[in-house]
Amino acid sequence: MSISQYPQRDQSAVPTNATWPSALNVRHLALMVMVVMLTGVGAGLGGMFLALLLHGIQHLAYGYSLDQIISSETFLMGVSAAPGGRRMLILGFCGLLAGVGWWVLYRVGRPLVGIKQATASDAPLMPPVATLAHVLLQIGTVGLGSPLGREVAPRELGALMGGWLSHAAGLSPEQRRTIVACGAGAGLAAVYNVPLGGAVFVLEVLLATLSWPAAIMALATSAIAASVAWMGLGAESQYVVAHFPLSAGLITWSLLTSPLFGLAAYGFARLSAAARRKAARGWRLPVFALINFLIIGCMAVWLPQLLGNGKGPAQLGFSSLLTVGMAGMLLICKVAITTSTLRAGAQGGLLTPGLSNGALMAVVLGGLWSQIWPGVPMGAYAVIGAAAFLASSMSMPLTAIVLITEFTRIDHDFLVPIVLAVAGSFGTSQLCALWARR
Repeated sequence: MSISQYPQRDQSAVPTNATWPSALNVRHLALMVMVVMLTGVGAGLGGMFLALLLHGIQHLAYGYSLDQIISSETFLMGVSAAPGGRRMLILGFCGLLAGVGWWVLYRVGRPLVGIKQATASDAPLMPPVATLAHVLLQIGTVGLGSPLGREVAPRELGALMGGWLSHAAGLSPEQRRTIVACGAGAGLAAVYNVPLGGAVFVLEVLLATLSWPAAIMALATSAIAASVAWMGLGAESQYVVAHFPLSAGLITWSLLTSPLFGLAAYGFARLSAAARRKAARGWRLPVFALINFLIIGCMAVWLPQLLGNGKGPAQLGFSSLLTVGMAGMLLICKVAITTSTLRAGAQGGLLTPGLSNGALMAVVLGGLWSQIWPGVPMGAYAVIGAAAFLASSMSMPLTAIVLITEFTRIDHDFLVPIVLAVAGSFGTSQLCALWARR
């Protein structure tokens, strides 16, 4: 067959500008890369600033480590050394700030757009002034001793940056949704130094997808944000945890108690959700907030461990420094003041409070188990319980496992009881949710 006999391509079907689509794709890809990088850098700088601001407020309020913002003296050490009267006074001021601040914000500010709203397909942009005010109020109140978590503030700041950058770049709504979620995860990664945890949080909780484009963007933004935040915060782990050996008793305990963590976490999630729904508004907000924080201040005169988001009690549990009785008392009080603070109208996260609740509950259950099968340090129970409770209370089993691993830098083999406890706990909480919907 001659060359002329081969079927010829119809040249009329080939557009004259056939090379342009690839050029446009390259430019679009470059634009996406730039937005991803800027979102990571912005979330890292924002998270670093918020963390430094939080430490500065804590040090000034309770008068410790005034010569350096990042120090070896923890918040729990600082509040424990402060006089009881000072604790009560600071919590009263915290109530005024929370009540008046959020009352003014809701009254004169633009309606807030939460992260879940911002990651919806037809989501509006987050209002910058109102969102920044919301972020600063959370950091200010947590720094003064609010029992709520600080993680929502950097997530909102990262999401705000991602939303506006993607909007300015003219990205599609779906791409903007992904960037907003990545910004939120990057903010989490920055303040807690959890680059993988921030990315998994984006994929599991915010986007509910495992697509490779979303995974690449989530990993990149979280890694960039964490590395940027190292400039001011260092690359330290959040908790100091000793080496805990594995044992048959510990693994058995993880299996047997995991449903109890699931039940407790489900109850805590329902309780906190109801408190948010019934949160005080209008004139009741400043009144309820002041009364709530004054009560917490009075309790903190005798129990300074109650102040803050729960990192102090969690560290005590991980370090095996709590008795069963003290852990039980702190657990009851922490659940009570967390829900009452939400009911009073204050805002904040539940990540560290949930982690702390799990650690305290694990010390109680571990102490009882030790009467049957001794030999396991209380800290080992606390780490496993923290993961199990956090996974179920926030419906994020994979993220909880990764976060606990990065928070504590626990040995790899210790993942076995953690995964078993998380699986049993999360399965139980989901069964409870199904039963409640029947």
